[in-house]
Amino acid sequence: MFLALRDLRFARGRFALMGAVVALIAVLGVLLSGLASGLADAGISGLRALPVTHMAFDGKATSEQFSRSTVEQEDWEAWSEAPGVKRAEPFGNALVNAQVTQGGQKGEQVNLAVFGMAPDSPLAPSPGEGKGLKDGGGGIVITQEIADLGVRVGDVLTADKSEVRLTVVGLVDDTVSYGHIGVAYADLDTWRHLHYGLPGALPEAALRQATAVALTLEDGADVTAVEKATGTRADSKETTYGASPGYTAESSTMALIKGFLYAISALVVGAFFTVWTVQRKPEIALLKALGAPTGYILRDALAQVVAVLVAATAVGTAAGLALGSAMIGKAPFSLSAPAVATSAGLLIGLGTVGAVVAVRRITAVDPLTALGATR
Repeated sequence: MFLALRDLRFARGRFALMGAVVALIAVLGVLLSGLASGLADAGISGLRALPVTHMAFDGKATSEQFSRSTVEQEDWEAWSEAPGVKRAEPFGNALVNAQVTQGGQKGEQVNLAVFGMAPDSPLAPSPGEGKGLKDGGGGIVITQEIADLGVRVGDVLTADKSEVRLTVVGLVDDTVSYGHIGVAYADLDTWRHLHYGLPGALPEAALRQATAVALTLEDGADVTAVEKATGTRADSKETTYGASPGYTAESSTMALIKGFLYAISALVVGAFFTVWTVQRKPEIALLKALGAPTGYILRDALAQVVAVLVAATAVGTAAGLALGSAMIGKAPFSLSAPAVATSAGLLIGLGTVGAVVAVRRITAVDPLTALGATR
């Protein structure tokens, strides 16, 4: 009776080896989940932090919207008056290379993902150190991602080519980035100088432009009419993540790797229990000859599978969490409880599916085998 539990005690070495393999797969699952979350945070955490529901881009910009889209003042004014729109504001986006020209890290090259916005907008950050944004003056509020490079409040940065001087007036405690580059918040005039690479006075046309219209829409709002009137297209905030440089490629690559890992785990577990089922065929036949129902034997075998998978996955997940914690701050790694739980659940679930295919052989075992019918 209880053949599967007796097997676990009798063949400890074989099941320990199988458990070690499953545990290593669980470690890889946790590390891949953490890397996927970390890469996503490095690519889109700046967009994710914006208090908006949608972004309206130039309708002709069908990909890489943040680098190709330009909207006019008439566009965000039309959006602000449209029904179902709670708030519509101009938003600028630009990637800038600058150099610290005044401060402790003088001469240091710094990459900035500049988000332009009105200083009185809800989009503007509330710095934990220093002051907030003001119109004009070239003041920027940096995030912790940039502060980690040694930039401090009061430092002056000079943008390459345009020679626009940027004074760090505030620091946001959050670590947010866009395209793996730390975010710097600026007023719209400063962003326009950086975007067009023009010091001094800007042309009149440039003063009326932005990258997109940042929108907060009511649930179920129909914006088809204003999209048609302005020649813009409203995308949900989640959809705009794909416009972040490299985000789509990174996400699809990590998803493909994790998919192969889980498929391999199902094959490995299935192969192990296939061999194990064949080896204990006489014992199973004897149980059936004694009157044990096939359903009972199947449940007994699956209990063995689940016990091995749960124990090994728990050990591997704990080891993966320990390794991942050591990687935080040294690599784009972020531990997410839902992602880790999903990884562990998929490993157990797919491993069980692979084992079910193996133990189904039990239903074909002839009880006469135990009585010597084949001898």
